[in-house]
Amino acid sequence: QVQLVESGGGLVQPGGSLRLSCAASGSTFSIYTMGWYRQAPGKQRELVAAISSGGRTNYADSVKGRFTISRDNAKKMVYLQMNSLKPEDTAVYYCKQGPRDWGQGIQVTVSS
Repeated sequence: QVQLVESGGGLVQPGGSLRLSCAASGSTFSIYTMGWYRQAPGKQRELVAAISSGGRTNYADSVKGRFTISRDNAKKMVYLQMNSLKPEDTAVYYCKQGPRDWGQGIQVTVSS
């Protein structure tokens, strides 16, 4: 059974940065696309960024140029570097492996 554990969230001022990490268990990490999603209060969960097994990335338009997703297959880790954070980035952020495995989520709050 895959376990995904997010870390690195918290409270940051507008314009600040955070780096989210997701640690995965299991032996199939390297073959799956990994993604970061977020869900703000009253809104649907949305894709923020994804990275394929080969390293191809895609981003939501709202975060392009500000967020960077990366992965380390040897460590079974995926990261989301978030720069120039805005209040509208406030949400619970989730790590996802493949089509169906989710982490428990971590809160990111951007506020002064």
